Amino acid sequence: MLTLLRHLTSLGHYGGRRSVATVISGNQTSKMLRERLKKEVDHLRTAKVVPGLLVLQVGNREDSNLYISSKLKAAAEVGIEASHVRLPNTVTQEELLRTIASVNEDPSVHGLIVQLPLDCIHRVDVEKITDAVSPLKDVDGLSCVNAGKLSRGELNNCFLPCTPNGCMELIRQTGVSVAGKHAVVIGRSKIVGAPMHDLLLWNHATVTTCHSKTSDIPRQVATADILVVGAGRAEMVRGDWLKEGCVVIDCGINYITDKSKPSGKRVVGDVHYASAYQRAGFITPVPGGVGPMTVAMLMQNTVLSARRVLADVSGASL
Repeated sequence: MLTLLRHLTSLGHYGGRRSVATVISGNQTSKMLRERLKKEVDHLRTAKVVPGLLVLQVGNREDSNLYISSKLKAAAEVGIEASHVRLPNTVTQEELLRTIASVNEDPSVHGLIVQLPLDCIHRVDVEKITDAVSPLKDVDGLSCVNAGKLSRGELNNCFLPCTPNGCMELIRQTGVSVAGKHAVVIGRSKIVGAPMHDLLLWNHATVTTCHSKTSDIPRQVATADILVVGAGRAEMVRGDWLKEGCVVIDCGINYITDKSKPSGKRVVGDVHYASAYQRAGFITPVPGGVGPMTVAMLMQNTVLSARRVLADVSGASL
């Protein structure tokens, strides 16, 4: 298990020393995972199977370009053959669906992701697009088939969404067992909150999901042994909401004004880190926490897809 450093404050309430949160490094955990995946890819290559990933982009959003660049870099590190196809923002839904159908039929591509949000001048049904990706290549885990399997607890028969799966890996790094714990998830998005609920539930936690209509969210948070936040609101969760010693996983990426930075802004999570750090048992930083794990889990799903293809061809065990 990853060794995590526990930091100490110099003064407690009575002049003593008290523990504060152990920081769960997504950078370090994802590095370990990529090293393991590289060995798996090397093994697959000896069997003449080269994991292939295709990133399909519509338009030219600057933030999407940055995310895609990080995915291509991670793929290269582990030996995955990754390609990037950018369609113009004038593409129609029908043209996009035809492109996806073509990639679905390409045996050299084991994983297909459609970069969201779509930067398109035409109206496009995003769910129809994500559902068009073959469930066998849906390494983002966003199709209704994979989401449905996850909701039914078929965890070994689907692709798990990358961010929630990365969160689970970070929780495992703490050594805290999920089973029997009370977990609180803030947010119910189809990419993070909803599948996070399902993953925690099928790993035997008792799960409460909070959202915009939930009354008295601080009271709910105070009961959490494990807290996962994907609300999209900068520093929403305060340290005094937390149960002493809880595990805090922060999925938020928000930009706030900071005149001390050359850009005039800095990135923060959905949790007020400075105050939560004083009360939690374990906490993920932003940046360097959940973000690197999302990319690492995308690589893991791509390798898993290639392994399944090899098993289908050779009858080999996964």
